[in-house]
Amino acid sequence: MFDLGMTELLVIGIVALIVVGPKDLPMLFRSVGRFVGKAKGMAREFSRAMDQAADESGMKEVSQSLKAATNPTQFGMDKVKEATDSFTKWEPDAEGTLSDERADAARKIHDATAKKAQERQEAAAAEAAADAEAAKPADADPDTKA
Repeated sequence: MFDLGMTELLVIGIVALIVVGPKDLPMLFRSVGRFVGKAKGMAREFSRAMDQAADESGMKEVSQSLKAATNPTQFGMDKVKEATDSFTKWEPDAEGTLSDERADAARKIHDATAKKAQERQEAAAAEAAADAEAAKPADADPDTKA
């Protein structure tokens, strides 16, 4: 609220020391502290009353739903999840919307991509096994000993 830095507080303290005097300065700070405390208490009470009124009227739920609806990250991830769910559960002739010819072509494409993925996984596993075999020391192989 107030932007008071160290230099401003130092100037205020020096002026207060000169105007009020060193004898009455602690009482002044004590009364200012009480006043600030009362003001903060009143502000806290007002804030609680407003929150309670918002809870009773249902504004908090509306506010939360609006925040959730306008959150682009959450909204985007929900849509991506929906899209991937519908793609992974897709069956070419589930509802008969495709003609037989197109359904057969879609099934062939689906099978071919699954086969290619399987071949890629097998090739990666074979490559990893070959790398592991090449990494073995020569002393560990019983055929190389003479």
